[in-house]
Amino acid sequence: MRAHLSAMLFVIVPTLATAQSQPDLTDVVKRLERLELQNHELLNEVRALREQLSARGTVPAPPLAATDPTAATPPQPELAQAPLDERVNVIERRQEELEQSKVGAEHKLPVRLTGTVLFNAYANGRYGTSDNQYPTTANQTAGPVTGGGTFRQTIIGLKFDGPGLPAGGQVGGAVYLDLFGGTGTSLNTLMRLRIASLDLKWRDTTVSIAQDKPLIAPREPESLAQLGFSPLTGAGNLWLWQPQLRVEQRLHFGENAGLKAQAGVYQTSETGTGLGTEYRDIMSRSRAGYEGRFEFWKSSGDRRVEIAPGVHVSDSHIGTTTVPSRILTVDWLIRPTASFDWTGAFFSGKNVGVLGGLRQGITSFPSGELRAIEAMGGWTQLTWRTTQRLTFTTYAGQEDDRNSDLLRGNIGKNLVYAGNVFYRLGPNVIASFEASQTRTTYFGIGTRLNTHYDLALAYLF
Repeated sequence: MRAHLSAMLFVIVPTLATAQSQPDLTDVVKRLERLELQNHELLNEVRALREQLSARGTVPAPPLAATDPTAATPPQPELAQAPLDERVNVIERRQEELEQSKVGAEHKLPVRLTGTVLFNAYANGRYGTSDNQYPTTANQTAGPVTGGGTFRQTIIGLKFDGPGLPAGGQVGGAVYLDLFGGTGTSLNTLMRLRIASLDLKWRDTTVSIAQDKPLIAPREPESLAQLGFSPLTGAGNLWLWQPQLRVEQRLHFGENAGLKAQAGVYQTSETGTGLGTEYRDIMSRSRAGYEGRFEFWKSSGDRRVEIAPGVHVSDSHIGTTTVPSRILTVDWLIRPTASFDWTGAFFSGKNVGVLGGLRQGITSFPSGELRAIEAMGGWTQLTWRTTQRLTFTTYAGQEDDRNSDLLRGNIGKNLVYAGNVFYRLGPNVIASFEASQTRTTYFGIGTRLNTHYDLALAYLF
């Protein structure tokens, strides 16, 4: 009897166990089939998306098998022989990865934080300005020696890359702010917009809406002492950040030479400095200026040469009177070796204050005549990179306004020369010391000198 009972149990128990686990196994198999079907659907969508991006020229289209583990390749033996639950987990992970790839390609628009945390300790001579960190001109009258420390020249920026454009284009841009607004006291420091751009870029063409330097003056000296305004403001550097529209077309003469043809509309800034109150009240505060620049470049290994002539045309309106602004420029970069750079810019024209030169662009004479001031100026810089950490720089700039266009007390000439040293303490930490002297000549009065010293520590992020 016991033998028969044991035989019955031996037959019944496995049967019951099989009957109990069979529905679970069937559910798992159905779930696996459903996941595989969804996986293939997602894979087809990813393939279609890559083909669209490749057709637009936005991104290269690598072989799918090189980037997608679920591409049509022979099944891996280890996966085929793995237990059923492991196969299910693998397919689930692949499905999640494909879903993330699809969403990222369609909707992810990267925004990157960048900028410079900058501390300056500075000192000015007796002809400096007591409330100005770095005077752009020397005062007519002497005062006390001044100095201090500040984080006001810290810069905060955002760079972004947008969606693709027809014909393989791409949207991009940036915006940069600083803390140079306000009075300069620790409890009255305000954020201020510096430059910004929205760029529509193709392989050889870029259309930009920007607030930036004039198109004809893109270069400037390297300095950590003067960032609230561009270095050499009022001393040869036409720097004024203003709204503008730009178009750039790039031509290639082989792999090592080319031409950048640029044209733009620039919004001038008309302050009326040097004019009487009766003229300033009826002066248009901004006008459209038209600019063009043509940069020729050639490179060979570490050597590179860039030279670019430019032109600016605009008119200042004072009531019913029109005063022209006409400026010719040339800027350059010459790099004979990897260690040396010679850069600079030169301009000649009249009424250059609308671009950030000395703001006395127009003189109102007692006779009632309004005259555009003829001016000539520029700047130059030599850079010597002794090691990857240590760099020496010396630069100088000047604006010389024609004396016959000036009244007594106007600035006839403003000359600045400086030298600095940069030492990279770490990959993104730079220390700098700079010494400079400003020599401002007042028409009919004489020349005044102001010496400036600056010790800076910058963290780049």
